[in-house]
Amino acid sequence: MIRSCTWSLRTALVCLALALPITAARAQEAPATTDAPKAFIDGTGEGWRPLTKDDFVNVNCHDDTWTWNDEGVHCTGSPTGVMRTTKKFTNFELVCEWNHRKNAGNSGIFVWTTPESIERLAEAGKPGLPQGIEVQVLDLGYAEQYEKSYNKPADWFTSHGDVFPVGVKMKPFPPVAPDGVRSFPSKELTKGVGEWNHYYVRAINGEVRLWVNGEEVSGGTSCEPSTGYLCLESEGSPIDFRNLRIRELP
Repeated sequence: MIRSCTWSLRTALVCLALALPITAARAQEAPATTDAPKAFIDGTGEGWRPLTKDDFVNVNCHDDTWTWNDEGVHCTGSPTGVMRTTKKFTNFELVCEWNHRKNAGNSGIFVWTTPESIERLAEAGKPGLPQGIEVQVLDLGYAEQYEKSYNKPADWFTSHGDVFPVGVKMKPFPPVAPDGVRSFPSKELTKGVGEWNHYYVRAINGEVRLWVNGEEVSGGTSCEPSTGYLCLESEGSPIDFRNLRIRELP
């Protein structure tokens, strides 16, 4: 019995020694787990919800400037103005698709729009834009039209997702526009008129980041204020937005 027990113990120790390297290797291969929330840039996953007509208020546009349908919202582009969300947001993720319906179209998404600027627009009842962080929504033909109209180079903006402050503060991520205000996109990924483009905007603790068609390209930090309304912009030409979704973050 003593010999049998000794042999069994030695066998067990040998088996354990052989198994340890395999177990350690598998542990190294296993992905690390984390409780941090995952960024779903396609707008799926827990916590996402659609932004619908009930989430917005027409600020200073005509009654027919914004028209909601089964897919999303159509904007005639006239007059210049915005519609804002009914509530303010601080930390959030936003996704949407947009499609310019006319060459050289101009529009935008405003993040952390100040209530004071919205109130001024509403009281004036005239065309105008609010203050906040603008995420540019510009057609590829806009630069050519600008150069023909003003007879000077269109080197202070791009059509691929500029992010910049309008009457507020932001430190732009590089590459930076010549005026030092705009965050220029690191890649040119925007599709032209008549094609759908996908935007994913992440705004957290005074920092804004933009993904265009699946890749991060621009943004800024040290934004003040970092709480406010979300706005869709009407600025001169027809555009469609669809699959507007938001996920609020702590």
